[in-house]
Amino acid sequence: MTHQDPISRVSVLSTGTVQIRPEHVGPTRKNTYVWLATSRAWTRPRPINTYVIEHRNGLVLFDTGQDRASVTDQRYFPSGFIGLLYDRLARFDIGPDQTLTWQLAALGHDIADVHTTVLSHLHQDHIGGLPELSHANIVVSEREWSSMQRPMAGLRGFLRDHIELDGLHWDRVHPESLGDPGLASFNTGHDLFGDGSLVLLPTPGHTPGSMSLLVRRPGHAPLLMVGDLTYDADLLEAGHVPGAGHKGQMHQSVTAVNTLRQAFPDLAVLAAHDPAAADRLARSLAPEPTRP
Repeated sequence: MTHQDPISRVSVLSTGTVQIRPEHVGPTRKNTYVWLATSRAWTRPRPINTYVIEHRNGLVLFDTGQDRASVTDQRYFPSGFIGLLYDRLARFDIGPDQTLTWQLAALGHDIADVHTTVLSHLHQDHIGGLPELSHANIVVSEREWSSMQRPMAGLRGFLRDHIELDGLHWDRVHPESLGDPGLASFNTGHDLFGDGSLVLLPTPGHTPGSMSLLVRRPGHAPLLMVGDLTYDADLLEAGHVPGAGHKGQMHQSVTAVNTLRQAFPDLAVLAAHDPAAADRLARSLAPEPTRP
């Protein structure tokens, strides 16, 4: 990668909060549908994070948060049995000043400034900003897109009516050989701009095509934005996985991330719903001390 920093700033914003089941955070031995049907507890409100990267090639988003329409429009979620599952899965609180457009404006950006949006996966609390991003390039893994196309998409967390919108510009990427021995356990991925600063890494498990984004900058700790591979970076570091997803695949992805720490001991893992993520990001952005 280049030694000149192509990134001027990395920020986090939150499009409201979500409460989920403790078993969702994990770890748990229960099957997803068992705890979803039986759990009576909710976590405290957790953020719905979107990460904003100011790159010389344009403004980049990692995930787009939750659409406020999900709490104002009774028709947003499916009806019937699938709708009942969504009701039991999560509770959202999204104020009028917590939309993607409003939150970007608080950082000094217009929604029209967004050049590229990377989606970790296609669940509804990560694609909520899509209606506002018809001008942007939307990046998703081909494997994730293919998974969404399979039958019973709504039962697996894909609300196609809110994803396959008219006028969106999709870039469905495939993992390719990176030729970067410094990435340890990740042999394949996708270099977003070809300069090594933003590299998409396959981290399946929560969904088949989930991706994480490695952000590398000279003079700063590397960042790994992991979507829903974990809901608590400390649990990930301990090798635990959440209660929702394919546990075998999640364990493999968590192991790969923890192996990556050997190459980057100061790696900051930033999840979509980790209450400590904003503080982790702030600490990681402190300049490295100058060595004599």
